[in-house]
Amino acid sequence: MLIFPLTTLTLRTAGGPAALPKGHPMAALATQIAFTVPSGMLVTVALGLTEPNLFFPASMIIVGAHYLPFVFLYGMRLFAVLAGLLILVGTVLLLWLPVGAPPGGWFAGALLVGFAYLPRASSERRGHP
Repeated sequence: MLIFPLTTLTLRTAGGPAALPKGHPMAALATQIAFTVPSGMLVTVALGLTEPNLFFPASMIIVGAHYLPFVFLYGMRLFAVLAGLLILVGTVLLLWLPVGAPPGGWFAGALLVGFAYLPRASSERRGHP
């Protein structure tokens, strides 16, 4: 839930743009996407209160689904890979491995940290700063 504010803080600290330009037609979509994870986390918290091992797999599915619109918003298919991995592994852990809490949390954390560097590397290869 802190990915967006921490990323914004990091971008501002680095001196880069931290938001879409004022009046950008996709700003409303970006705002709507930002609320999907906190809203979905209410469901995962409720689920986690009754079945703690399902918290991380359910969180992975919600976070993965929230990355799907990023493919369109940022024009990067790399987000589809991230979304697909989170949704797929979260679903497998949720349905077939009911001890999904620790492995799901570690997998999602490692995946998100690993993917944090890929969009920049991908844009640099395409000639964008």
